[in-house]
Amino acid sequence: MSPNADSNSRGVLELEHASKAFAGVHALDDVSLELHAGEAHALVGENGAGKSTLVKILGGVHQPDTGALTIGGHRVVLAGPAEARDLGVAVIYQEPTLFPDLSVAENVFIGRQPLRTGRRIDRRAMDTTLNDIFERLGVRLDPERIARGLSIAEQQLVEIAKALSLEAKVVIMDEPTAALSPVEVHRLFGVVQTLRAHGTAVLFISHRLGEVFEICQRVTVLRDGRLVLARDLEGLSPDDLVRAMVGRDVLPDAHEKHEPGDRVLSVDRLTREGVFLDICFEVRAGEIVALAGLVGAGRSEVARAVFGIDRYDAGSVEVGGRTLKRGSPTAAMAAGVGFVPEDRRQHGLVMELSIARNIALASLRRLARMGLLSGRTERGFATDWAERLRVKYSRITSPVTFLSGGNQQKVVLAKWLSRKPALLIVDEPTRGIDVGTKAEVHRLIASLARDGVAVLVISSELPEVLSLADRILVMHEGRLAAELTHDEATEEAIVSAATGQRSESGATSL
Repeated sequence: MSPNADSNSRGVLELEHASKAFAGVHALDDVSLELHAGEAHALVGENGAGKSTLVKILGGVHQPDTGALTIGGHRVVLAGPAEARDLGVAVIYQEPTLFPDLSVAENVFIGRQPLRTGRRIDRRAMDTTLNDIFERLGVRLDPERIARGLSIAEQQLVEIAKALSLEAKVVIMDEPTAALSPVEVHRLFGVVQTLRAHGTAVLFISHRLGEVFEICQRVTVLRDGRLVLARDLEGLSPDDLVRAMVGRDVLPDAHEKHEPGDRVLSVDRLTREGVFLDICFEVRAGEIVALAGLVGAGRSEVARAVFGIDRYDAGSVEVGGRTLKRGSPTAAMAAGVGFVPEDRRQHGLVMELSIARNIALASLRRLARMGLLSGRTERGFATDWAERLRVKYSRITSPVTFLSGGNQQKVVLAKWLSRKPALLIVDEPTRGIDVGTKAEVHRLIASLARDGVAVLVISSELPEVLSLADRILVMHEGRLAAELTHDEATEEAIVSAATGQRSESGATSL
C-alpha cells in the first residue's frame, strides 16, 4: 500500500519488507504483512521465529532497521507504544505487564482515566465500563481488586479488557488463550467475532492450530525470521502449517500408559477458605495426574498450597508418608518435591541472571564446596542439563531473558529435574511454546513417569491433558467435581464436570 492509498482499501495496516537485527543477529529478515478490516489474520511460527519482534514493531516498541509501516493509508514511523495506541493499534502481549499495586480498573484505564468535575478521576465510570467489558467476555472480576495476586489467566483477561476499552482499529493478540480454559476461549472467540463485525482487524498469534483454523481467515508463517507462507487458510490443513513452521513433520502425541507404584503424594481434606474446599487426592510413583478446570476453579492455588507457597486453613499434605510443614517450600524441596510455576518469568526464573545460574539455583547448596560455588562447577552443571533438555542458547552465561519462551520453560524444568525429584508439580507446562518444543516437553514428562517420578500436571489445554494424564481430576469452583481415568476421559466429560454439569462419561463423582 502506498502513502496515497485509496482510503476505501480493506488494508488497514501494512508492513513492507521489514528487517530487524539485535547484536548482529537477524530477528526479522524481509518480512511483509497486511491486515484487513473485519478479518482475523493468524501469525504462527516456532519460538524464536520472529513473531514477538514483528508484534513489537507494530506496537511501536521497536522500529524496523529497514522497511516501512502504513496505518490507515498513511506511512508512519512510530515513536513509541503510545503513538501506536493513538493510531488505533492495541496489543495484548503474551506476558501480561500489569502494575501490581494498582486496581484492575486503574490498570485498564491508566493514562486515560475518565474525569469528573474538578478533574477528579471518575471511578464509577471506570468500573461501569469495565464491568460491561467483562460481561462481554463472560468473566467475573472485581474492577477494584488489586492486580497483585491475579493468576496468569486473570491477568490475561485484564490485558484483553484493556485492548477492548481502546476501541482500536487493529487488535493484536499474542497468545491470548495460552492460560484460558476451553470455556473462556469460546467466550473470547465471541468477542473476536464482534470485533470483526465492527470492522476491526485482528492479528491472532497462537501455537494452538485448532484455534487458528476456527477463528482466522488468513495466515502468515515465519521461520527463522523469514516469511515462508502467506495465504488464505482455506485449503490448508494443520499439518501443512506445522511443516511450514518447523520444516518437518511432527507426529501427534499418543498417550503412554504408566503403571503406578507406591504412593508419593497424599492430599487430605485440604481447605483454604474462599478458594478451595476438602481437596483429597493422591499421586503414585510413575503416574501422571492432571488437574483440570476453568480459570478460577482453584487448580493453581491447590498446587501452590501443596508446595508450601500459599497457606491453607485445614487438611494435610504428605510426601513419601511424611506430613509436610505448612507454608514451607523448603520442607517440600527437602522431601523431594519440585515445582514448575504457571508464570515462568515472574516465579520460575530470575530474568537478569544467566542461564547457568537459573539452572543451578535450586542446587546451589549441593554444588558448593565449603560454602563457595565455583563458576566452572556451575557452568559445567548447567551445560550438562541444558544439553539434556536441548536448550537452544548462544552462551550459557547469557541472561535467560534472551531466550525464547520455550527455551525459558526448559531452563525452569532443568532447574528442578537436576534435583531428581520424587514428585514434580508442573503448572501449565507448555504455555506459550511452539508445537515442536511442546512435543519435546510432553516426551520429557512421559519419560519422568517411566523413571518412577510422580507427576502432577495443571493444564488448561484439554488435548494436552488427554495425551499426558493417567488420571484426571476436574475442579469446579474450588471443589473436586470428578475423577476420570484415561479411558473414561473425553473433552466433553471434562468440560461438563468443570462447568458443574453432570458428566455422562462414567466419571466418578467425588
